Amino acid sequence: MAKKSHHEKDDNLVAQNKKARHDYAVLETYEAGIALTGTEIKSVRARRVNLKDGFAQLHNGELWLMNVHISQYDNGTFFNHDPLRNRKLLLHKKEIKKIAGELSTKGIALIPLKMYIKHGYAKVLLGLAKGKHEYDKRESIKKREQERQIERVLKHY
Repeated sequence: MAKKSHHEKDDNLVAQNKKARHDYAVLETYEAGIALTGTEIKSVRARRVNLKDGFAQLHNGELWLMNVHISQYDNGTFFNHDPLRNRKLLLHKKEIKKIAGELSTKGIALIPLKMYIKHGYAKVLLGLAKGKHEYDKRESIKKREQERQIERVLKHY
């Protein structure tokens, strides 16, 4: 259940962290549930989520999603949630232990790549990632440009 297949359709995609794969080399992905309040899930369903600066952190044997902005629900009352509150991630203990081992390595971070609705529940796709250096980013861009060039040439033949 930890790994998510890439052929799953993205019609229930709520938010995507496009910059993540540019800034980080993603080593492994995990799918986790998120403990949300009532107004939060309504905002998530309305796609009012920003994953840009988000990350996950281990605290007392639990994983927490930090710095992810879920906008306040428009029709909410004074019970409305804090947009930047820390939210508990729901994973199996075995997965959390494995992630904890990986996170102890220097330079490894756990970042949210996507948030989506699956069977009525909000899920987040987390990536165990290693930060890229500036020259790695340039290398990625160069490689992508070369692949596009090859595609263009092959199209003509």
